[in-house]
Amino acid sequence: MAGPLVRDELWTKIEPLISERPQGGRPPVDDRSALTGIVFVLKRGIPWEMLPQEMGCGSGMTWRRRARDWQEAGVWHRLHELLLAELSASEETDWSRVGSIAARFALWGGGEETGPNPTDRRKPGSKHHLATDGNGVPLQTELLAANSHDGKPTAALIAEIPPVRGKVGHPRSRPDVAFADRAYDDDANRLLLERLGIAPDIAHRGDEHGGGRGFYRWVVARTIAWLHHFKRLRIRFDRRADIHEGFLNLGKCLVCWNVLRRDSS
Repeated sequence: MAGPLVRDELWTKIEPLISERPQGGRPPVDDRSALTGIVFVLKRGIPWEMLPQEMGCGSGMTWRRRARDWQEAGVWHRLHELLLAELSASEETDWSRVGSIAARFALWGGGEETGPNPTDRRKPGSKHHLATDGNGVPLQTELLAANSHDGKPTAALIAEIPPVRGKVGHPRSRPDVAFADRAYDDDANRLLLERLGIAPDIAHRGDEHGGGRGFYRWVVARTIAWLHHFKRLRIRFDRRADIHEGFLNLGKCLVCWNVLRRDSS
């Protein structure tokens, strides 16, 4: 028998991060049921209006509003920082290097942060930009239009990695080295990384293949594959960018949770 979509161990971490709802009015769907519905949509990739009522988690629009509210309140952001701290305390984060990669995906209709996809006959699409540590733990993500330049936002994405606690001393958010392939060949990237105290290891266009970057690129690509295992991240239905970003942030948290569970088992 399949386990629950939201396990007790995960719920005990999320519940304190959710603000209490005001009293009065119609009793809302309880938070754990709402979260179960949101995770169901994330994993199955279905539109809100196709949610099965027999799950007892409320209507699709109820789940959508709750997902919007939690994204706006920073629930996923705080959960991500909490999980990163636990991974750091367990010696599961590798700050020796950070890598980044972008992956385009399909769009159902139009919306914010979209553009012609150069890899899909210029159909409207978006892409996920991801930075991971040396072990593939997702540190930061970003939603961009499919036709945005791969290279320019790399250093900015790495600069937005949240401070990671979990060990004695100051929280850490800067790796020793940032690596990327030729798609990210941009002098502005290198300059910003150096200003952040990070050594850039970005391949130049025209360089011969090799140098060991392929292994680290595979690590980041594997994490993208983990994220896109959630079907709602492979096809975008929401016109509003913040709703999709909420799914992306929740998916990032679930990947961290899976790594933490795997390494503690």
